[in-house]
Amino acid sequence: MRFFWILGLVILLAGCKITRKASGPASSYANYQENLNPTLPVYPDYRAQMNAKSSIGSSESTEAIDAQLDQVQESLISKNKSEPYFSGYSVLVYSGVDRNKAFKTRDDITTNFPDLIPEMQYQQPRYLVKIGKFVHKIEAQKSFAEVKTQFPTARIIQDRFQREEFKTQQELNQEDAEGQN
Repeated sequence: MRFFWILGLVILLAGCKITRKASGPASSYANYQENLNPTLPVYPDYRAQMNAKSSIGSSESTEAIDAQLDQVQESLISKNKSEPYFSGYSVLVYSGVDRNKAFKTRDDITTNFPDLIPEMQYQQPRYLVKIGKFVHKIEAQKSFAEVKTQFPTARIIQDRFQREEFKTQQELNQEDAEGQN
């Protein structure tokens, strides 16, 4: 046991040995140089590329690019219009299984907020009372702020809407009939 104490003391003293200053004066490092060029990334000279492009592109017109952009934009618009549904946002005011409470919520919205048109949906087993069909969430904020004063549980939700031009005559008649309930 005594051997371990002596060994520990020797290791401790060796670890705490006073070290000499390993560095010399700053003047001894004045001529130090290190070449990092092999490790640095190489980038092309953008000025030469820009000059080459500007001398080649000076005879071309930007209208060709505009025409191509217009063509791409038109194709995207026609593709989007061919989709029967679009994603957006609506304000969910009520979601629950109580039919009478759903109808009362819809009627309260109609009386308290005449500029807002509530839509009632039934997704078995629950009733949903929603307001608006908004493309962007920021558009739904105004209706949400109005309704939140009377209905504190209201929230903005993501929703999918069918485009008007894709609705069949039967669906349009059904919507009119629902408005008469």
